[in-house]
Amino acid sequence: MKNNLLITSVIAAACLALQPVDGQAQNRRNPFVPYSEVGIGLGTSSYYGDLSGYAKPIKATFSMMRWSAGAMYTRHFTPRLAARASFTWARIAGDDYKFNKNDLNSGIVQYVRNLHFRNDLKEFALTGIYQFVPDGRNPNFRAKLTPYLFLGLAAVAHSPEARTPVGFGTTPDDTEQRWVKLQPLGTEGQGQNGVKPYSLVTLAIPVGFGVRYKLNDRFNVAGEIGFRYTTTDYLDDAGGPYPDPTILKDDLARVMADRRQEAVAARKGGDRLGQLQNYLNTNDPFSLIVNDQNYTTRGADGRLNDGYLIVNFQISYVLEPRIKCPPIK
Repeated sequence: MKNNLLITSVIAAACLALQPVDGQAQNRRNPFVPYSEVGIGLGTSSYYGDLSGYAKPIKATFSMMRWSAGAMYTRHFTPRLAARASFTWARIAGDDYKFNKNDLNSGIVQYVRNLHFRNDLKEFALTGIYQFVPDGRNPNFRAKLTPYLFLGLAAVAHSPEARTPVGFGTTPDDTEQRWVKLQPLGTEGQGQNGVKPYSLVTLAIPVGFGVRYKLNDRFNVAGEIGFRYTTTDYLDDAGGPYPDPTILKDDLARVMADRRQEAVAARKGGDRLGQLQNYLNTNDPFSLIVNDQNYTTRGADGRLNDGYLIVNFQISYVLEPRIKCPPIK
């Protein structure tokens, strides 16, 4: 009983201390009560890199858009400033054949290269948020509609994969195409001659904007667009020149490193031979390709690192502050 009475007295004293004591104080703004919210989000993801160039951002955004899902915890410290911890799972993908098949005049080098990939990203991010419309003194008085900006730092785990060529199997009778992980293969000679394999964990800088709408006292909805620029050029497994095939570890590594000689695009199928014959004006385009210096580029060789865009829609639940001081009349 004594402990309960002491706790009650302390809480009552704290509440009294926050109340205005004279007419002048009544006119002052009540102090902001920090609050938290938890939420989930669903949306899309788009990749930018060697297989989906920054030079064509609109096409890169929509040509191979994939999915994303996430969960987040946000703490509001002031009427305008908040911090968020979030986990996002997103798939990105790229395909030279799909991206360039209808535009060989500007994309013939990439079309000839014929690489593709998919990559499931697991992102943990800490971001700061600035709201343009401030909240009121407690969660019940938060802004009805507020645009906001965010900026932060993220750790991203990833592992790019690609499909094996048509007719390539582990045995002569095995013709099934498989998705295989690319980093262990060292498709650009990583792991050989002192070249380290690229890391499967990278840092990223999330930056973007969103709009939050107050549904009621307990729920918010928001729409958000955020770009992540990473510290790796290997979300797509393409970053440098073609390696000497003799240094690669096995036949699978060699066939996944250089896809220029394939007549059929591996990811979803598609005849490459006929289009190359027409464009290059030769019945044997693969002989021309292998000897032409214009088609020896595998990756951009460090010009820009890879990035991705997350567009999502969120719903969040506002948590009650632990202590609520009733007004004194």
